[in-house]
Amino acid sequence: MAIKGGCLCGRVRYEVTGPLFDADHCHCSMCRRQHGAAFSTYAEFNPGDFIWISGEGLVKVYETLSGGGWCFCSECGSTLAGTDNGKITTITLGTVEGDPGIKPESHIFVGSRAQWHDINDDLPQFEERPPDSWEPPRNSG
Repeated sequence: MAIKGGCLCGRVRYEVTGPLFDADHCHCSMCRRQHGAAFSTYAEFNPGDFIWISGEGLVKVYETLSGGGWCFCSECGSTLAGTDNGKITTITLGTVEGDPGIKPESHIFVGSRAQWHDINDDLPQFEERPPDSWEPPRNSG
């Protein structure tokens, strides 16, 4: 079963043909700024399982010097995916249509979480990035 999603304006759409794994809420300061929220929620997939269905020409990518970054719609600004050295490796669960078949497993980079946000669930919390998890762009807090 393919996982489909898209941006707010509907011009950019994607599909992931394989399973999602390693879903996390990321609290790093860069993800907070990119999303304008207390945290962002991503899930990984095998990069060969991702395709843009429509609007690829509207997709802009911002990557940091460390190689991590974000794909977003240049029309409406929706953050759709995360990159690692030029490869799309994660999607934002907020842009998935329907049930993605996975739920977040942890909170990462809580050492730099927004001071105004309290984490009120029982998911494991990691000060930084746990081993074998997608690495969001590095920041200074």
